Amino acid sequence: MLSIMRLVPPWGKPEAVKAYMQDMTRWSTGRMLSSAARHVEREWNHHLFAWDLNHASFPVLVLLAQRDHSQRQLASAVGVTEQTMSRILARMERTGYLTRTPHGDDKRRHVIALSPAGERVLREAARPGPAEAMSARGLTPEQVATMRELLTLMIQARPEPTDPA
Repeated sequence: MLSIMRLVPPWGKPEAVKAYMQDMTRWSTGRMLSSAARHVEREWNHHLFAWDLNHASFPVLVLLAQRDHSQRQLASAVGVTEQTMSRILARMERTGYLTRTPHGDDKRRHVIALSPAGERVLREAARPGPAEAMSARGLTPEQVATMRELLTLMIQARPEPTDPA
């Protein structure tokens, strides 16, 4: 078990603080997960940039490949606000990856569908090789399997978000 004193930085000399910050044995598990996630996310965004996508827009393509959705459904499925989803969709519509058509029963809503260009981009960008290489760099296949098991447990154990309304 980590001693809390090992986690407290030695404020004072800049070189001591820098050495402390680089010593990952002192990092909390949460900080390590956050750092690893940021590195993978940056690399993933760099990969997706070739198609004018990012980590926020890619899951929308995946969902739309399954069936058409409303903006509200997409926001809920991705875990963002409708306002954030509106910005994501506007950008994807400008790139030609989706279409919005008025809903048949409710003219205030739109049906969002994947365009042929969106289908093509999804096939190209979703190749599993690059994503696996980014997230498993430096690990053996056994370590990757263990990491996936542990991450699955962590994700399944998280509490459901509470509805602020």
